[in-house]
Amino acid sequence: MRNWMFIALFAITLLSISGCAEQNEANEPQQLTPTLILISIDGMRHDYIDMYQPDNIQALAQHGVRVGMLEPVFPSKTFPNHFALVTGLHAENHGIIGNNIYDPEYQEVFGLSIKEANQNSRWWQGEPIWITAERQGVTSATYFFPGSEAEINNHRPTYWHEYDGSVSNRDRVEGVLDWLRLPAEERPQFLGLYFSDVDSAGHGFGPESAEVAQAIEHVDGEIGYLMHELEAMGIADEVNIMISSDHGMYEVNLEKHVVVDTAFDQSLAEYVTFTREIIGIHPLPGQTEAIYQQLQENIPPSAATVYYKRDIPERFHYQANARIPEIFILAQPGYALLKQQWLEDALANGKYGQPMGSHGYDNAIPEMQGILVAAGPQFKSGERIAHLRMVDVYNVMSTVLGILPAPNDGDPNVIPLMINERSLSE
Repeated sequence: MRNWMFIALFAITLLSISGCAEQNEANEPQQLTPTLILISIDGMRHDYIDMYQPDNIQALAQHGVRVGMLEPVFPSKTFPNHFALVTGLHAENHGIIGNNIYDPEYQEVFGLSIKEANQNSRWWQGEPIWITAERQGVTSATYFFPGSEAEINNHRPTYWHEYDGSVSNRDRVEGVLDWLRLPAEERPQFLGLYFSDVDSAGHGFGPESAEVAQAIEHVDGEIGYLMHELEAMGIADEVNIMISSDHGMYEVNLEKHVVVDTAFDQSLAEYVTFTREIIGIHPLPGQTEAIYQQLQENIPPSAATVYYKRDIPERFHYQANARIPEIFILAQPGYALLKQQWLEDALANGKYGQPMGSHGYDNAIPEMQGILVAAGPQFKSGERIAHLRMVDVYNVMSTVLGILPAPNDGDPNVIPLMINERSLSE
């Protein structure tokens, strides 16, 4: 059930922030309006900060708020969690129920690499923070942030780019800096920035690999460059920074696998979405029971659990959307769900038996937890929080920007855990 408790709290918060802004404006004519940069490091597992000790991220954590574990929504996949982060909604409520989706109503497919789908507002059923901001007169900008290419509720970010993986991280950072150099009347107050390197390295080589260490060092260097340039511009102490990730990473070896595409008669299905961790089956009319029984006979429970949609655990918040398939297969952590062709390819290219990384498993297990670090004038200093949920962050960002959030699934009681008393009380 969506949380409506935020209304009174945010009305009070807006008044206090407004008063604070007016007082500061009188004393500091050049001061920025409340500004937030949200940086997503895809696949940055919760323990990577301690494991790899990235200097710049550690420095921000030391001087700000560090969340020990940021729990993703289910499924612990990239697009569902990026959109949960910026809407405060579980996947069943924001509509992005996977990286690959079949919509039975429109008989259309959504995928990460399908540009037309990414830019089609029909897929995106929640209101992201940049749209919340724009509707209230706050300028926003996104550099490759998932979900930001679509027009939602007749709005877009003022500044945005179509995703292009060939654009270097340095160019992305420079783009954000250029936006902050704009005249005050054009300058965005919310800026989103996305890095994919850590996730790519984790998938290819496993979470405890030299490649992941190198990717983290590189991304941390870009964050250090961003902070250096903000300092040179004289605004480092005026910009709020949040660094998050969408999920963690689990080390897998394809020797622990089950072949699924031969475990049931696919001619009985209207559509099937395949990943190594989750498989969704949309049966043809009258074929649900037949497919379910075939899977129960051929997939050992030690490798995966086969669910009817109605039996998916309530804690996953993964039933109340027509896009969620009638039969759902969830791999046990460390297991891979494979097509026969995928298995043959892995045997041929040498990936079979080598460490790799996966996510998409049960969102409560430690290996799926992500990071959250927040630092800046409106955040507490030296604060440590053991655990937060992905859906709780949207309300915090709305508070920083001084805007009223859309209805969401987050807990507004998280706000005073992260925002300093001065910003809440002045």
